[in-house]
Amino acid sequence: MRISRITDWLEAQEGLDRIGQPLNKAVRRVVPAGGLKDILSGTWLGHPLHPVAVMVPIGSWTSASLVDLSARGRSTATARRLVGIGVLAALPSALSGLADWSDTAGSEQRIGVSHATLNVAATALYAASWWARRRSPSGYAGPALALAAMAVATGAGYLGGHLIYADGVGVDTNAFHSGPQDWETVAALHDLQDGHGVAVGAGRTRVWLLLGGNKVRALENRCSHRGGPLSDGVVEGDCVTCPWHDSRFDLRTGEVVAGPATVGQPVYQARISGGKVQVRRQEARALRTSPDGPG
Repeated sequence: MRISRITDWLEAQEGLDRIGQPLNKAVRRVVPAGGLKDILSGTWLGHPLHPVAVMVPIGSWTSASLVDLSARGRSTATARRLVGIGVLAALPSALSGLADWSDTAGSEQRIGVSHATLNVAATALYAASWWARRRSPSGYAGPALALAAMAVATGAGYLGGHLIYADGVGVDTNAFHSGPQDWETVAALHDLQDGHGVAVGAGRTRVWLLLGGNKVRALENRCSHRGGPLSDGVVEGDCVTCPWHDSRFDLRTGEVVAGPATVGQPVYQARISGGKVQVRRQEARALRTSPDGPG
């Protein structure tokens, strides 16, 4: 049996929505778009914070088990401290994960609920391991509980990997999107209204055009965070706000002004020629390749 069938089964369990949907709403209410959400999402870091945050508890717990093995299964003070550090570090890791998960829905949300449940169980087992080590400093119960916790945490890690690599949660949704290398006509100038954006096809992607006076700006239409259409967003000054999760991008540079997005929008060169709007991708984007090859 393929292991992936487990995730297929979990994704189809609509009963998990009875937990996921109310929890999702609660997280979004407690951590709305803005300062704290940006910190937990990793907007300041340039990529999601959660993969970095999980390194501390995983590293501490793994090190504790290695110390246990070197002590032939008996608890030691060093291992107990490592387990304790991991338990304490699990909290900020969980908060950063919840921030990312709050922007999911459907099957992704269900996998996230399962991932979080296993992580809570693993953390509880590690806390029990720490307590057992404290009560019996040289006993075997603490190391045994830690091994059980490691098995549960491994399952949680598998589901976390599925969320990233199979469902694309936390990745740049434009990683393999690129427009034409050469100038391509994408719209007639009379189809654009001053101050109003419109999405058009350009090569194998969608580009969002905004006319301002006699100048046209062009950005990738698909939000880098979770794929929301910028063409349905709100333009204020030199920024556009994604309608899905309120990420804001600078129209001139594509840079993230406010999260939860962590990666900026690709900006395209645009010009008006003979009453037509033409675009081509920037040289920086020309270096990006997709699994199908350049372009």
